[in-house]
Amino acid sequence: MIQQIEFSLPPCKRGFHLITSLIEKKLESLPEKGLLHIHIKHTSAGITINENADPTVRLDFETFFNKLIPENSNYFKHTSEGSDDMPSHLKASIIGQNITIPITNYRMNLGTWQGIYFCEFRDFGGDRKIVLTMYS
Repeated sequence: MIQQIEFSLPPCKRGFHLITSLIEKKLESLPEKGLLHIHIKHTSAGITINENADPTVRLDFETFFNKLIPENSNYFKHTSEGSDDMPSHLKASIIGQNITIPITNYRMNLGTWQGIYFCEFRDFGGDRKIVLTMYS
């Protein structure tokens, strides 16, 4: 059986945001076993799984990506929406727009220290659409 839910995240400031509990709230019930696929429908934001306990990890992600792909670089041509335009697309391509999580015993089977990050790479990204698809 396949179930699908689409919803919008409220606007978030630039950065890496832990959204595991928000995803859990959107899922009314999970099957005993299956897969949860999460897709973000944007080219300037991403989704990933990483450390869920220490918030400095999210700050370090932000610092690293800003050093890896700096804004205001004179070699970027795609800047019509501002200096964060092309860097946000590159960051999103590196992180990706999809993750898949196993479902075991009616719960997402994440590791002890794993959480789902929404990665906002724009200064003013606006609402972001997420699609949750469950396979059982």
